[in-house]
Amino acid sequence: MTTSVSDRQATPETAGSGELRLDDVSLTLGDGDAAVTALDHVDLSVAPGEFVAVVGPSGSGKSSLLAVAGGLQRPTSGTVRVAGAELTGLSDKQRTAARRHHVGFVFQQSNLLASLTVLEQLLLPLHIDGRLDTAARTRAAELIDAVGLTHRTASRPHQLSGGERQRAGLARALMTSPAVLLVDEPTSALDRVRSAEAVRLIAEQTHERGTATVMVTHETAIMDAADRVHEMVDGRLS
Repeated sequence: MTTSVSDRQATPETAGSGELRLDDVSLTLGDGDAAVTALDHVDLSVAPGEFVAVVGPSGSGKSSLLAVAGGLQRPTSGTVRVAGAELTGLSDKQRTAARRHHVGFVFQQSNLLASLTVLEQLLLPLHIDGRLDTAARTRAAELIDAVGLTHRTASRPHQLSGGERQRAGLARALMTSPAVLLVDEPTSALDRVRSAEAVRLIAEQTHERGTATVMVTHETAIMDAADRVHEMVDGRLS
């Protein structure tokens, strides 16, 4: 079942430049009698600037979908393309490089480093990549402002609320200007009001920055901000 909940579409100028595409993707985990089909012939295409939500119960294959889409795991069969690059044909080293430059992850838990301030969380990926300069610092400040955390720039994770940690994680994921943004259960630790705010913020940043965004969640009450909603059951996407 695919439900369209918005008429927002990527502009012709950006369409295709950072597309996420999964074609006939299957993933089998384990061997022999213990083998489990985590993904079963999945097809999914997400255009730049499009926000797609995938809903389904725990164990339905949602996390496997993100792992394969982001190049963290190779599919058993099928192809995955991110910004024109076919990840399934790359070596582990090449996939790591493609993931670093083209994919942003927002995790269920914010995974912020306890010793770093909000600003330092954003600067770290570019520091590791040898690209920390004045422009990077300017971009970090702009992103922190975009997610409403200017007053928390110098705060560390233990000083932030759950919603603020999620916003910091989103800003960090956007820091490298990824073509694809993958979001895993971002509202699991938030109440309904903050959940709706978090999803609206993801949608806003997706449309503004032209990322191809996939969010997986088990919640169905917060989907109004998505451009499309798919359901995943037993590894099948509908």
